[in-house]
Amino acid sequence: MTEDMNNIEVNSLEVGDRVTGTVTKVEEKQVLVDVKDSKIDGIIPISELSSLHVEKASDVVKEGDELDLVVTKVEEELLVLSKRKVEAEKAWEEMKRRYESEEVFEAEVKDVVKGGLVVDLGVRGFVPASLVEDYYVEDFEDYRGKSLTFKIVELDEEKNRLILSHRAVIEGEKAEKKKELLEKIQADDVLDGTVQRITDFGAFVDIGGVDGLVHISQLSHQHVEKPSDVVEEGQKVQVKVLSVDRDNERISLSIKETLPGPWSDIEEKAPRGAVLDGKVRRLVSYGAFVEVFPGVEGLVHISQISHQHIGTPHEVLSEGEEVQVKVLDVNVNDQRLSLSIKELKEDKGSSSQSYEMPEESSGFQLGEMIGDKLKDLNNDK
Repeated sequence: MTEDMNNIEVNSLEVGDRVTGTVTKVEEKQVLVDVKDSKIDGIIPISELSSLHVEKASDVVKEGDELDLVVTKVEEELLVLSKRKVEAEKAWEEMKRRYESEEVFEAEVKDVVKGGLVVDLGVRGFVPASLVEDYYVEDFEDYRGKSLTFKIVELDEEKNRLILSHRAVIEGEKAEKKKELLEKIQADDVLDGTVQRITDFGAFVDIGGVDGLVHISQLSHQHVEKPSDVVEEGQKVQVKVLSVDRDNERISLSIKETLPGPWSDIEEKAPRGAVLDGKVRRLVSYGAFVEVFPGVEGLVHISQISHQHIGTPHEVLSEGEEVQVKVLDVNVNDQRLSLSIKELKEDKGSSSQSYEMPEESSGFQLGEMIGDKLKDLNNDK
């Protein structure tokens, strides 16, 4: 009688039927279950416990757990069941919904394998190394057991292929943040930033999720040969917004505009009458421009270069030459500095020998002529 009932119970279940079972025993490579409304025992092979690789059945279930299962094989006195297939069926429906809605969701990284990460979502999800972050990662071991946000970028149930991307989430967040910042940011705003990337023509600075360009001409008040001479990647800087092109998502920034200008305290550094060392930067027909401080050039008018008459400054000066100059006048508003080379030569000459001229005389002294002649004779020797 009992045997006939067992046969009836077994035969009433078919492959594909869904049942509920309670775990009665957990062995290393399989799990025994009591199938609800059936007197026939069920067995779940370790391979049918999870979509991921399982070393021990006890890693997945314990005695007393109630499980949703599907019949995969019907034997005389035994049902072979699968927990994995039930979870996979539910999971694929959920994954399709998430894929179609482009939903962002959180999940734990279960394993690190060659080429990427493995995530258990009821089905095996794979995150290729290139889709983990938006930057290069050398070692993924720290990601094991870590929860990350993902988007599904590829789904093929027939091939059991589910590709996830954390990078897509990051890039989406950055794009949204960039859009918000582009709407909010205004010219003349002064912001804190971090140098992200250096190029030949300037430096890209992150100002809170958005990169702006500091052109080489806006890095410093001084002339810059290479951006790497004045900034480095990772450096914290303050920048001023010069312009915002919302259509093309471009932001022009300046570090120079946030720094004290070279002319800001020029009256203290170069008061009238001061003697300074400088370097000839440019020669023009009407004089020479001499740099006396970084970013500060003054003009030595051609009439202030020499006591002798000269046709062009090139006759007595050359670019790059170091000279001493005397400050004649300072105009802070116009950022102009009037300099003289001649006055220093005159001062040096007057200290060696002097000839007094009677106050009533308006001509030149005979001694001056004789002195000049003697100098010429000495020079000829």
